[in-house]
Formats: sequence, structure tokens, C-alpha cells
Amino acid sequence: MSCLTAVLLTASAVYASVTPTHGFHTEDTPLHTMWYHEDDHPVHALFKRGPLDDGVSYSAIGTPEWSAGFPRDIADTASLPQAWVDALNAVVAAGGIPDIPVSIESGGANPIYPSGYDPTSPIVCSSAWNCVITGDLWNAPESVIGLSFDDGPQPASEQLYEFLASNSEHATHFFIGTNILQYPDLFRTAFATNQDDIAVHTWTHPYMTTKTNLEVVAEIGWTMELIHNSTGGRIPKYWRPPYGDSDMRVRAIAKEVFGLITVFWNQDTDDWTLSEPNPATSAAKIQQQMTQWLTGPKNPGLLILEHELSDQSVKSFMDAYPLMVSNGWKRLSVAQMDAGSAYQNSRNSASQVSPANIIAQPPSRLGASIAQPSPRSAKRCVAFPSVLMHL
Repeated sequence: MSCLTAVLLTASAVYASVTPTHGFHTEDTPLHTMWYHEDDHPVHALFKRGPLDDGVSYSAIGTPEWSAGFPRDIADTASLPQAWVDALNAVVAAGGIPDIPVSIESGGANPIYPSGYDPTSPIVCSSAWNCVITGDLWNAPESVIGLSFDDGPQPASEQLYEFLASNSEHATHFFIGTNILQYPDLFRTAFATNQDDIAVHTWTHPYMTTKTNLEVVAEIGWTMELIHNSTGGRIPKYWRPPYGDSDMRVRAIAKEVFGLITVFWNQDTDDWTLSEPNPATSAAKIQQQMTQWLTGPKNPGLLILEHELSDQSVKSFMDAYPLMVSNGWKRLSVAQMDAGSAYQNSRNSASQVSPANIIAQPPSRLGASIAQPSPRSAKRCVAFPSVLMHL
């Protein structure tokens, strides 16, 4: 047992999966800028069990020993490992976390900041308000479609995994921590059987800018810890904020404390609403959108927001897949399209776990730019003026 595991509270092995409630959002097409973090990034110490070649044995996925110590429903801050708290405090003391107040949820619209804090300013730079921070991923390279799915694992994931494997495709799965606990067998299929890339979608799928620094650490940290324990010690490299809700503060915690690259999207089908009582789209409309995007310009490439949330959302991807192939799109996972590794200490789900390999330095910590909506996003802004947000 590691020093991290020893300080965790024992929790019930019964968990409820998270089925997120989403809002409308727009899409942006900023230029892609890639960065890599250092070999000695503090995140390696936060999850390390000992020498990387010590042959550590992890509890089998799905066993009581595997799930023991993790929060049941909320991302608990009371039992955070002290190493995580110390890492946060060190970065704050060094000036690495902007002193931005938390936002307030606004009933389906973009989160609201206190007076004096402009969400589109370089100081705040809220992604929900179309502000882009240098180093985040919004676009795929030319002629590439990045395959990624949010909100799993869920019962609908099984048919998605079978479809991906039958077509020899690899994707990135942005998993919710409590859903991993609820569906360990599906997690095992995605990681071990399909050898897909596993990334972070937080513990409970909240609006992250509404959370305090410690709450952000808990949402990300617990999810990373569970993925780490379930993948032979791999440390996730990518995360996607629920609702696309991030800003300079949240992004800095993800990067400086946990070494994560933030991933968004440049097209969205609203497929998550297909299983809602009042869906905002339909299978026919999604197919029409997919046809337009997949037969249109290939620069920038496509990073479409898709979900393994329901049978309907999974079917929307499968129905569009033949168009991806016939129109010559190169299908890659997020890590593959980013020309790097899927994890901070391992190239992918099948390769050896080893220290991260650095080929460049990260950009300025607080660099930000204001995104200019594309013609498509401008059109959608007219359609949904009062409920724009990211997912």
C-alpha cells in the first residue's frame, strides 16, 4: 500500500453512475499549439508508488480492495492526500495559480463571475465565454478527425467499444471517475481489451470554474488516482472540462499540479440530448451535420464532441463513421493527433510505463487569447443566444 492509499478513507463499494445534465454551447476554431511538460513535473511524485520498475501489484479492477478509499458521490476534499494539497499550495505560493474568484452557475447559461472580472479578459479567459488559452487543444491537424468520447463508461459504451475494435480504431475516452467505479468491466474493456487512451473528465462532472482550488484538485485528483491504479500506474495526460467550463485558474491547477493538457472541440452535435425528455437535436439532424463537416474543408481537422452516454449517441457516431472513411479522414485518438503520448509516463495503453520524454518547453504560464467565432459558431449564437455554454 502506498503512502497515498494509506491516507484515503474507506468508502462503500456501491456507487451511482453520473449521467450529466448538459447545456448548449458554441464551437471555436483557434489555432492549435502543442506543448509538453517536464520530466520532473510534480505530478510524477503525486501518484508514484516507488521506482518505476519495482513491479508494483495493483488491486484487480472491480474488487472491493480496488474501490476502497475513493469517495462515493462527491469529490471529497476532507480526505485529500497531503501530497496533493502540498503541491497545490506550492504552486499558489510560486504565483502559478491566478487569484480569480469562483464563478456562479446560472441555470443553463454561461457561469457568471463577480463584478470586475470580465470572463473574456486575458486575466480570466473563460472557455465557456469563447476565450482560448495558448496550449489548449481545440482543433485536429489538417485531414485528421480526433476520435474522443465523453461521460463513460456507461451501459451504452459496450456497443461503442465493439464497433471501434471491429474497425481497428482507437479513441480517447474522457471518463468520469464515479462511472469507472460503477462500470469496472467496461473500463477494463476500453483500456485492456481495446487498448484505447483513458483521459480525465472529473469525478462528478461539475462546472469546474464554480469550484474552489481544493475542490478542483479533488475532482481531478481522485479521477487521476483511480485511472492510475487501474492502468498499471499510468498517469493521464489529457482532460476535458465538463461543459467546456474552464478558465485561467482551473486550467493552471490542471497543468501545474497535475501536468494535464486541456482538450475542447471545434464541432458539436448535441448528441447528449438524444436521450433527454426534450432533445435539442435528432438523429437525422446529426447525420446532416456530420455529412456537412465530413464532406467539407479539412483544415483545420475535426475534433467533434461526442458521447458514449446513450445508445442513440453511440449510434450517431457509428452512422457517420462510413463517411469518415470514404472521405479520406485520418482517424486518430487525441494523443495520436497531438503527435505525443497518451499518458505522462507511458506512450499508450500497451507500452511500457516509464518516465515522460520531453521534447519542448511549455508556453508562458498565463498566455491567453480571445477566440474569434467561426461563421458556423456565429450562426449558432443567433440560434441559442441565452443558453450558450460548453459541455
